[in-house]
Amino acid sequence: MIERTPMIELRNVTAFKGNSKVFDRLTLSFRQGRHTAILGPNGAGKSTLLKLLSGELHPAPDDETVVSLFGSDRWNVWELRKHLGVVSHDLQHRYLEHVSGLDVILSGYYASIGTYDHQRFGSEQWIRAQEIAHMVGVGNLITRPFGTLSTGEQRRFLLGRALVHDPAVLVFDEPTSGLDLPACFAYLETMRKLMRAGKTLLLVTHHLHEIPPEIGRVVLLKGGRVVADGPKVQVLTSDALTSLYGMPIELVQINGFYQALPGAKR
Repeated sequence: MIERTPMIELRNVTAFKGNSKVFDRLTLSFRQGRHTAILGPNGAGKSTLLKLLSGELHPAPDDETVVSLFGSDRWNVWELRKHLGVVSHDLQHRYLEHVSGLDVILSGYYASIGTYDHQRFGSEQWIRAQEIAHMVGVGNLITRPFGTLSTGEQRRFLLGRALVHDPAVLVFDEPTSGLDLPACFAYLETMRKLMRAGKTLLLVTHHLHEIPPEIGRVVLLKGGRVVADGPKVQVLTSDALTSLYGMPIELVQINGFYQALPGAKR
């Protein structure tokens, strides 16, 4: 059953990237069980939104600002990871090349980048990490250094890292960027399986092909503002994308997937 109370709520949020204001009193919420794609061009504020959702960035102080995550307005990053798993480009580039694939998954228990001598892992955690590696399709690569893996294999280990706490929500940042077609399609199928298993998916992207058919809500973000928000069939249109990107775009839909093509000049 879909929860009535938002699992994530941002209300009147002002946020900065350096000295630049990205959001000015942004209001946006997400409910459990409602899969959402957040779509927008470069500079729309997607990365900043991702950091707000993951607890890496805090909004500017304001008495009217609300950032509520899973019913609480006070979270630390380590506790948040038990409820929300994040797979992002930024995370992928921060791992050292010599770290083993299994250590990437294990590091999810401490929300760290790699594992360290002072960290302790019980037998249950080791077993679960190996089980997750097999579940996401990289069980035969757990001893390989991260830097020797393909982009798709690295992305799967990062997904495993996000899954160690069995979070209710998974946030993906352009999950198939840099993957060839077979790896892209395989990763999308893994995402669909996770949704069918009960995970709520939040997808932050500007790649239409990454939006699985199961996603029912689309948020269009431009210049730090929500310019459209609603059911996918109503929001994801050629006219809306033409306005969003400032160029003629024709939308094609096949088997529940979307793709954008250059449109005729009007």
